[in-house]
Amino acid sequence: MSLRLWRDARRARDRCGAALVLAVALAGCGGSSDGGGAASTSVMTSVASLTLPGPYPIACSNIAQDFTGVAQSAEQAQAHWEGRPAPDGTSRYATDLLTDPVNTLAVTVNAPRDAALFGSFAGKSVQFVVLACYPTTADNTRSDFALPTGKVVPRMQTGAQPPLFADASARYPVLAFSHGLAGSPLSGDYFVVMSWLASFGYVVIAPFHGDPRFTNLKIADFGDALTVLSHLSDAVAMQALRPLSVSASLDLLLAHPQWRDHLDAAQIGGFGVSIGGETMMLMGGAALTTTPGLASSSVGVDPRIKAAVGYVPYFGQPLLPAFGRDQHGLDSVTLPYLAISGTADKIAPVLVTQQGMTRLQGTRELVTLAGGDHELNASSDTDVLTWSVTFFDALVRKLPAARTTLTNMTRVDGGANDRLVMPLSGPLAP
Repeated sequence: MSLRLWRDARRARDRCGAALVLAVALAGCGGSSDGGGAASTSVMTSVASLTLPGPYPIACSNIAQDFTGVAQSAEQAQAHWEGRPAPDGTSRYATDLLTDPVNTLAVTVNAPRDAALFGSFAGKSVQFVVLACYPTTADNTRSDFALPTGKVVPRMQTGAQPPLFADASARYPVLAFSHGLAGSPLSGDYFVVMSWLASFGYVVIAPFHGDPRFTNLKIADFGDALTVLSHLSDAVAMQALRPLSVSASLDLLLAHPQWRDHLDAAQIGGFGVSIGGETMMLMGGAALTTTPGLASSSVGVDPRIKAAVGYVPYFGQPLLPAFGRDQHGLDSVTLPYLAISGTADKIAPVLVTQQGMTRLQGTRELVTLAGGDHELNASSDTDVLTWSVTFFDALVRKLPAARTTLTNMTRVDGGANDRLVMPLSGPLAP
């Protein structure tokens, strides 16, 4: 594709969605006239990958912190963000570092009195810090906030400053972001992915789940059914609290005087990594495995989520599926869902994911990355974001050109060796 044609496609993005394919650049925004899932008469199997980041600069909410107490240590800062206890057992969480908690987004979740789902946390209140990033103006001169990890939170709000949106009169689509087990929105590459999603015109909202506050299981442990079974009560509570914290984060921003008039409550999607992908399924009404006998129970459903993407989504193990016996906890889920799995992933095996995906009643699609394991990988960044943004533009923003592209695309040019294992099925909601 020539530079001029690429630029034309980039300009078409705001009108047509993020599917930057040759057909869009040549044909404009015609797309599918019925807005449904019928295939286009033109054959579009391979699409050009997105350029990362997207066309919008981004800014983020107030997450000001004092790192002197952790000796400017990236490891100790991350331990607080992730909720990891200190070596002496003392609890740690992101709230311990905040210097402006009054102006930092945060929610309190009251766990229902349901011991099967919430174990020893049933009836208790738990606080979650929240970070939001959004498209901003090119002339936003607010300072970046430096983190001990070497990354920065770009153009961060300070004090009671309101967000500065790229278009103050627009209402933006929203993505709820759920990081992987024992991570945080600021840890590893999670913030990079969150930022990229925001750069394509979405307001991205992410709670700091603080998983180690509820269980001491690590990512590798979830590849061993026996280890999970030995900590099952706490593991179930941790998983059940996650979707509640995401829903509470959405409640917060949709009611917040600085944010509510800039968000489109009818256009909300979700992106989850690993167990964050499971979190999105739970928000769609999936029933979570609660006993060694594979009984399952629903945490609830958040109908505001119109579509979700799971990157290396955790659907459990062959001997301990995440959604009840034979994944029957997914039988009534209609949430449109795109799963992107690695063929070499031992923690979230693609065959288990595929078994669960076949049970979904709504729009569904499964893509694999050849040789991909259970990590965010730079070699597959463009594939993951191209599939994801196209899916969101089609099913959250409901852009006709993105719908046409999604209906026909089978792979992304360049990057990883991605393969469409379970083609798009089910209706595209009107």
